[in-house]
Amino acid sequence: MARRDPGGIRLLTRNGHDWAPRYPLIVEAVDRLKVRSCLIDGEAVACDENGLAVFQRLRRKPTGKHVFLYAFDLLELDGQDLRREPLETRKATLASLLRGSLPGLRLNEHLAHDGESVFRHACKMGLEGIVSKRLGSRYRSGRSKDWLKFKNPDAPAVKREAEEEWG
Repeated sequence: MARRDPGGIRLLTRNGHDWAPRYPLIVEAVDRLKVRSCLIDGEAVACDENGLAVFQRLRRKPTGKHVFLYAFDLLELDGQDLRREPLETRKATLASLLRGSLPGLRLNEHLAHDGESVFRHACKMGLEGIVSKRLGSRYRSGRSKDWLKFKNPDAPAVKREAEEEWG
């Protein structure tokens, strides 16, 4: 989560750690947004020479100006809680907010295709997988029936995750 408020800018992990010092490109982009406050849900990403997100690059080089935030949801804007708004409203507001932003923030756009086709294509590209969110849904923290993640079993990050979990 990228959090901007009167106290500054924080990049919060799922475990509550602030990684702002690790990702200056993201912090600079959030700082330049024309807002008083915001809370953006996203994922820090490092890409390969073809522009594909590669988790290993993030793991090997955990700091630096090569890491940006793929922003996929907007939960708060200028003190207004947007979590009860439908996904489409939050995404449209996020797209508007990020228009013209610096390279540290990139909109993760919605694909209006059937999930099976998108997943097959993501697997062919060697991506880690896809996340699907139900249209019209409110924001809920954590997993829910409105928020599904499908992992590519052949992706290096997924294979590594399985090896680490099972030893």
